Amino acid sequence: MSDKFREILETFPNQFPQRDYRIEIRCPEFTSVCPKTGQPDFGVLTFTYSPAARCVELKSLKLYLQQFRNEGIFYEHVTNRIFDDLVAVLEPRRLILHAAFTARGGITTEVTVSTQAED
Repeated sequence: MSDKFREILETFPNQFPQRDYRIEIRCPEFTSVCPKTGQPDFGVLTFTYSPAARCVELKSLKLYLQQFRNEGIFYEHVTNRIFDDLVAVLEPRRLILHAAFTARGGITTEVTVSTQAED
């Protein structure tokens, strides 16, 4: 997987850095590829974060997520990879990423990862 994925993410200054507020972004059309079968995986990603100095620019987030369409990657790995990239570029107060993948073979998978910056 390319380390250049993260470079696609753009941010802008938070105009209210002193305020503790929450942003929720829902991406209902996330796709990646199963590394075992080569079949497409579909999921809904929900990002909930409290920004510090920076907010994510949504078009860049969309383009960033589209990079995974052809990547053979397990659910757990892709969720943690996206989380790590967002934490690196945003340095948020808090971030939760919930990834709910559609059923495959009668089994659904949901992966949630979160962090909270130390005060």
